[in-house]
Amino acid sequence: MKARDEAEFTEFAAITVRRLRRTAYLMCGDWHRAEDAAQDALVKVYRRWSRIERKDNLNGYAHRAVVSAVFDQSRKPWRRERLHDPDDNHPAVPDLAGPVDDRLLVVQALAALPPSQRACVVLRHYADLSLEQTADVLGIGVGGVKSQTSRGLARLRELLEQTERSAS
Repeated sequence: MKARDEAEFTEFAAITVRRLRRTAYLMCGDWHRAEDAAQDALVKVYRRWSRIERKDNLNGYAHRAVVSAVFDQSRKPWRRERLHDPDDNHPAVPDLAGPVDDRLLVVQALAALPPSQRACVVLRHYADLSLEQTADVLGIGVGGVKSQTSRGLARLRELLEQTERSAS
C-alpha cells in the first residue's frame, strides 16, 4: 500500500472506529464482541482499500463489513455456548441512574430481536443510514429493509412495554 493510502486509511479508521464499535454493540450487546467486530471490519476495509472507490459509499462498505463481522461471530460455535455464572441466580441491584437503566433495557430488547430485524433497526435508527444504504449494506431490497425495520420496531415496542409493566 502506498504511503498516501496508508495515511488516508489511518485517518478513516480513527474517525470511524467508534461509530462501528457502537453499531456492533447495539447489534450484539457485548462491548468485547463489538470491539472485535469493529476491528475485523477495519481489517476487511484495509485489505480492499486500494480497490474501494472512496467517492462512493466508503462508510456503507465499512458498515456492511461490521454487520458481516457481527453475524459471522454469532455463527461460531464457541459464541453459542454460555457458561453458567453463579451470580445469575442473584438479581442485580438496579442502577439508580434512570437513563443508564433505559439504555441497558433498550440494548437487552435489541438483543432479543432476530438478527436481520436488529440490523435494520440499528442501521436505520442508530447509524442513520437511508433505506437504500441499509439495503446495500445488508444485501437485501428496500422493501425488505422497510418490512424488517417495521417488524423490528413493533417487537422492540412490545418488549419495552413488557419490561415497563413488569417493573411497575
